[in-house]
Amino acid sequence: MITYTAAVVGASGYAGGELVRLLLAHPRMQVGALAAGSSAGQRVTALHPHLTALADRTFVATEPAALADADVVFLALPHGESGALAAQLGADTLVVDLGADHRLERADAWAAYYGGVHAGTWTYGMPELGDQRAAVAGARRIANPGCYPTGVILGLAPLLSAGLVEPEDVVVVAASGTSGAGRRPSDPLLATTVMGQLSAYKVGGAHQHIPEMEQALSGAAGEPVTVSFTPVLAPMPRGILATTTARLAPGVTTELLHEALHATYADEPFVTVLPSGSWPQTGATLGANAVHLQVAADAHAGRAVVVSAIDNLVKGAAGQALQNANIALGLPETSGLTAIGVAP
Repeated sequence: MITYTAAVVGASGYAGGELVRLLLAHPRMQVGALAAGSSAGQRVTALHPHLTALADRTFVATEPAALADADVVFLALPHGESGALAAQLGADTLVVDLGADHRLERADAWAAYYGGVHAGTWTYGMPELGDQRAAVAGARRIANPGCYPTGVILGLAPLLSAGLVEPEDVVVVAASGTSGAGRRPSDPLLATTVMGQLSAYKVGGAHQHIPEMEQALSGAAGEPVTVSFTPVLAPMPRGILATTTARLAPGVTTELLHEALHATYADEPFVTVLPSGSWPQTGATLGANAVHLQVAADAHAGRAVVVSAIDNLVKGAAGQALQNANIALGLPETSGLTAIGVAP
């Protein structure tokens, strides 16, 4: 049985650490180089004390030579840092970028929301979206989706594809745990600041995930989709709860909306459309590569309401990256992953 060596760049961060945790339980992958920039030389357990199986390992410098023996390289770097390194990796090496560098199709959208030079567009790694699973299977360069877009796109895309909602007026309000901002400390992320409150940020069309949402949802709708997005920081380490609304097409009921989601995801191992009357909770997806969805038609306002829950570090980052690597390597898609959350 073939075993693949997986290297993780940015392994000292939250998403990188979560990816290493998942790799340790993968039946067909072994942990290769763990690169961590300024943390090079430190023991892995100094930053990830839960990864005791790697107590004798240290982080290495982020250099292409350190990644040469890897069959798959995961890039868990800050936005704007993946492109230059990826360009130095062999064409035969499978590379999955957890950052935003290669998600967007339009260079002007990259410049407007991220700044700098666009690194190019890779295969978008959302297997459950349209025919993307087939595209991922044939790719050696995969752009992992963002955390907020994952739940929002999977919840709304089937309704747009079926013509059940209108594309012009999509509104998203989503709350995320603090790990979504990364490991770098800042005053807004201090426990004394976060605990006991919710706070909106990057309001008024400023959040960098907007063009990614619009790009994927426009593809599903077959016409341009406009998204108004308000992110909210929640006093919890993990999880995203997103509420997405869109204007209903004439005559659309809750039953029709529910049927569209069920028809799309009935055979998907990581997407669950909850029974009527049950609504997603972030705690139910904790530690799982899962998306929980529910939908209702608000007849009074004339809008569809879709609620999604994910773990931002798993299905929103590391888990989805491993899911994409499994597909691209021809392994069972669920290898090393679970859709079952941890409770309490």
